[in-house]
Amino acid sequence: MAHPWYCALGCFLALVYGDKLWDVPVPPEQFLTSGKLNQEPQCQYQLRHLQDGARISAVLPPNIEGHWISTGCEVRPGPEFLTRSYTFYPSRLFKALQFYYTDPHCHHPSYSLVIKGKLRLRQASWITRGATESEYHLQKVGIVFYSQEAMSDIRAQMNRTCSGFLSTGRTWAPGRVYELLSAKAGRDCTAAITFSMHELSLVRLEKQYNGQQGGGLVEKLFLGDTHTDRSERAHYRPNGYQQALQSALHHVHPCHVCGIIYNANEHQPPVLPRTPQPPAHLQGEWVSSQCEVRPNVLFLTRYLMFHADNRSWEGLYYHYADPLCKQPTFTLRAAGYYTKGVRSERVKGGTELVFTVNQVWVKPLNQVILQMLNMSRPRSCGVADSWAIGEEQDISATRGCTTLGISLPHTEYELFKIEQDSHSRLLLYMGERPTDGSSPSTPQKRPTSYQPSLIQCSGALTEPLKQRLLTDNASSLAALPRPHPWALLSMFIVLHILRQN
Repeated sequence: MAHPWYCALGCFLALVYGDKLWDVPVPPEQFLTSGKLNQEPQCQYQLRHLQDGARISAVLPPNIEGHWISTGCEVRPGPEFLTRSYTFYPSRLFKALQFYYTDPHCHHPSYSLVIKGKLRLRQASWITRGATESEYHLQKVGIVFYSQEAMSDIRAQMNRTCSGFLSTGRTWAPGRVYELLSAKAGRDCTAAITFSMHELSLVRLEKQYNGQQGGGLVEKLFLGDTHTDRSERAHYRPNGYQQALQSALHHVHPCHVCGIIYNANEHQPPVLPRTPQPPAHLQGEWVSSQCEVRPNVLFLTRYLMFHADNRSWEGLYYHYADPLCKQPTFTLRAAGYYTKGVRSERVKGGTELVFTVNQVWVKPLNQVILQMLNMSRPRSCGVADSWAIGEEQDISATRGCTTLGISLPHTEYELFKIEQDSHSRLLLYMGERPTDGSSPSTPQKRPTSYQPSLIQCSGALTEPLKQRLLTDNASSLAALPRPHPWALLSMFIVLHILRQN
């Protein structure tokens, strides 16, 4: 159970991570000099790439004019399978196309939404660092069905909350746009399909130069995340992101899917090409492909290892105070076991399994976390008043760490899928964490969507993660970034609140 001040602290810095922390592992700088990883160029490159801030820059204020598209089939909580094509005009008007499908590969279109409105960018977000807040106004929302079956399904939902909108006798008309929302007419029937465009209320634009992929510029548009509980979607205000859209002009190459989505419209929805599906095998090593942002102001990277012989797993979660993952705060190293995967009946294309976490080690990397850990109650988080920057401590003896919201042992009901990108790299998608900061500790809370992908950097494991980590020396500690001013402010606030409790 987290302290009462836990969520309030998240408004100041990326120190609040809800009741669960190992949903996001991370690759530390020590790996870059590890002898073993020197023998694995792919792992070494990926870890170095994440630390290379010169490759990625955030654009503030963001200029989002232009055409932005999905680069693959997306999965939203529910699950919902969709692709997106958004155009923002100089006049602040926008047109957003959302294409929904019945399958996880986006081969079979069901219906599309045509969304028109106006967007105005506001100030920088004081909750989600690196993001810009915005206001939007919807003028029209229309729906286009691609089969009678799709129309009948939506009509059944509509008539519960918007009676008479789609009469029972009405048949499917190819290409016809049925109006769900009209600001001018004062009509809104979008609640029946749990529709929300609150994703437009949080915006982040990144530019990235990919040296290994033709050296071209890639522009990514991150829009606000959707709540993992669909019933909360209409009320939720994002503080994290969903899968990024990429500029139609500046995207990762090659991207055959990009062209298909770019040329699609509500009358001719994109049908993505069939691609070989790799086996759903977790064995190997996987690292984050980007600095990841989670709700509750959490920035991190992940490094996961899965052993097939005894179904054990290890994960390193590196947490940061900034959206470029340049200011480390602490690391979590977790270990446990996982069950054999079973094909998911609820989420097509996914595989279900159960994770256990038996051991966790924590390493503080800045003064904020250090003070929090050293001020924790005796026998609640490792050895009291013994924490030191750069020194890892096992918190298993205290059955976790109350200060960080960790309890041990811990069980999670997980979801994953494995895909292959245009460069033939294997990608691992683990289940998305609950937006409310809780843990998927029961089968009913099992995820129905995914976190950002991890890239496989090694398919064979020869030693446990502990042997891959180097002990920090004085020079590596001296090289750690100095705390951001916000971090110092947060530290004093935390210490004050702790004294009051």
